[in-house]
Amino acid sequence: MARIDELRFMAKIARMYYVQGLRQTEICERMNIHQSTVSRALKRAEREGIVRTTVSLPPGAHTEIEEALQSRYGLQEVVAVDCLEDEDQIAHDLGAAAAFYLETTLKAGQVIGISSWSAALLAMVNAMHRAQKWKGSRVVQILGGVGNPTAEVHATSVTRRLADLIGGEATLLPAPGVVGSRSARDVLMKDRFVREAFELFPRVTLALVGIGATEPSRALASSGNIFSSQELKRLAAKGAVGDICLRFFNQAGQPVITELNDRVISMELAQLRTIPRVVAVAGGRRKINAIRGALAGKLVSVLITDLRTAEQLLAERTAVAGAKRQGKE
Repeated sequence: MARIDELRFMAKIARMYYVQGLRQTEICERMNIHQSTVSRALKRAEREGIVRTTVSLPPGAHTEIEEALQSRYGLQEVVAVDCLEDEDQIAHDLGAAAAFYLETTLKAGQVIGISSWSAALLAMVNAMHRAQKWKGSRVVQILGGVGNPTAEVHATSVTRRLADLIGGEATLLPAPGVVGSRSARDVLMKDRFVREAFELFPRVTLALVGIGATEPSRALASSGNIFSSQELKRLAAKGAVGDICLRFFNQAGQPVITELNDRVISMELAQLRTIPRVVAVAGGRRKINAIRGALAGKLVSVLITDLRTAEQLLAERTAVAGAKRQGKE
């Protein structure tokens, strides 16, 4: 077949497939050729430039920023959501995005760890749709949820509702996130139901967490599961920039170890690092330093955040790299 004949043949098949919307089997019948011939012609049409694929991003999609942030911090995935700079609105919008992410990536039979006291995670379960395809999964609370009775419903409802939505079983952690002393923690750790939750921690395959700043969120503050202002100042003086499950870390994402750590009932950062997929749902100006530290320490593998936070994390990383290059010249 002459070159022009080949091109004409490929163009005809490409037009029927991409423009007229015919299936490959229909093209075979119409042209009396094998399906393998159609498939090869379509592939060659791409190589020859007859068919060119373009992607038009809809408003609200920020794929380039997400991919750049993934590359910079070695993340599995980033979701950047354009929303207003209002803490409540950010939590609502990130929660909705997290719900869609979870619905499209969750597999049956997983053991899901979920943190308490996150407004964004509560918004996530409120936005999710019930489905039976995830049956056999289990949801375990990885941060103590006992506290102020008016706020405690928040912690338990996140765990129970997520389990109900996915047709799974819930395991609560019936203890405060923070207790008054190490001896009090030791007593609680002997409780049968607390041990039951902790024994599930090594089996967690997916963790859903918030990232906290050293200044506690309204949800956490209302729960009573916080350290005093003086204790938080001591943590900041030791270099703490944020926490996951009330386990504090510095700007490099390394644990900040103080005696306060012995009063926390939650999954530790070392165990969090062993989980195949850790999804952090966090954003807002107040949490920039905390999110940056968590990313630097590889504490999370998936980040769902607001667009302004994503842009700032990229800009700051770029500025640091530029300064280092100038210093070497």
